[in-house]
Amino acid sequence: MSSPSLQRPLSGFWAPFRQLTPLQRNTFFASLCGWSLDAFDFFILIFCVSAIATQFTVKVSAVAEAIFITLAMRPVGAFLFGLFADRFGRRPALLTNIICYSFFELASAFAPSLRAFLVIRALFGMAMGGEWGVGAALAFETLPSEGRGFFSGLLQEGYVIGYLLAALAYGALFDLVGWRGMFVVGALPAIPVIYLIATRVKESPAWAEGHASRDSRLVPGRDVPKYFGSFLFLIVLMFAFNSFSHGTQDLYPTFLQKNHNFSPGAVGVVAVIYNLGALFGGIFFGSWSEKIGRRRAIVIAAVLSVPTLPLWAYSHSAPKFALGAFLMQFMVQGAWGVIPAHLNELSPPAVRATFPGLTYQLGNLLSSRNAVIQAKFAEQRYGGNYAPVLAWTAFLVAALVAIVTIAGKEARGVDLAR
Repeated sequence: MSSPSLQRPLSGFWAPFRQLTPLQRNTFFASLCGWSLDAFDFFILIFCVSAIATQFTVKVSAVAEAIFITLAMRPVGAFLFGLFADRFGRRPALLTNIICYSFFELASAFAPSLRAFLVIRALFGMAMGGEWGVGAALAFETLPSEGRGFFSGLLQEGYVIGYLLAALAYGALFDLVGWRGMFVVGALPAIPVIYLIATRVKESPAWAEGHASRDSRLVPGRDVPKYFGSFLFLIVLMFAFNSFSHGTQDLYPTFLQKNHNFSPGAVGVVAVIYNLGALFGGIFFGSWSEKIGRRRAIVIAAVLSVPTLPLWAYSHSAPKFALGAFLMQFMVQGAWGVIPAHLNELSPPAVRATFPGLTYQLGNLLSSRNAVIQAKFAEQRYGGNYAPVLAWTAFLVAALVAIVTIAGKEARGVDLAR
């Protein structure tokens, strides 16, 4: 029997879900699963960079180009799937999107050469780019405004859940199936998610109402220019955020493998620990933003990441690296936990599936060579030592996130059901 002390926190955690109808729960869960699976597929590549480089007899930086290409193609997907969702509905766009990126994840397992692998990852990136904006729009247009910060934090941390599952799969299965088998594993979970969306999720009521009144729809040539300033600002903001995330995550497994000779199992354990930190951080700061404001929560999380740098980048044992990475990702993804609600609240209703996702992915495009630049700096300037490159990257982008966020505005609590 569970003790009362354990029941109270658990009850408090699930309290926001009790206000939801079954349809709202299914919709949120489908959006969360779609984003988690998206991230799961992407981070399988992150864990397999060294193995792919070995098989194709190239440097790590050459395979890191796959990370760049994946990220660079995401704005194309955000634009195309966002337009699809704004024109034909959130639900069919999300369903199509998940089918597409799962197909290209499976195709990655059969790439005969590095060049073919890069082409497939470009197509995967296009499909991957569409999920976040469409899924977030479907979720927030269906959910009540109460508890939006909590749901924002949990939804964004679907990215972390995907990373966590990738870490578990890598640690448990890589030695058995190799990097090609890992991409097959990445594609399989799409089947139940596709079934859930097809059978248990309905269209966003806000989109259905807006679609029925065509006069309410935004006319690009006439109306988009008045949002251009906000559009550019959010691109800069998302450049800072994506640099914060990818700069502290993408090469961290490689750093542990190359510089500290961690085994796949050890890397997997450390990754699980820091992804738990990311999950808790996203939910904590997302929920806290309901009380203190979106911008203030982001700035606090970004600033608090700086004191974790020595432990995160310059430790000498697995437990210390795990602790430092836990704290770092608690802050990094804590800031990120505010973003789904923040961007949707700042977006014009008629293009809510396109506007947040496109600014997110264009910011991603601007930061998409991050892993390549970090790898080359480590190889050419530091003799293969990743620690100083990781540390300086984290410090600079944390400062950038805080500064840009302070310069912006917020619309906490705005009605999204319209």
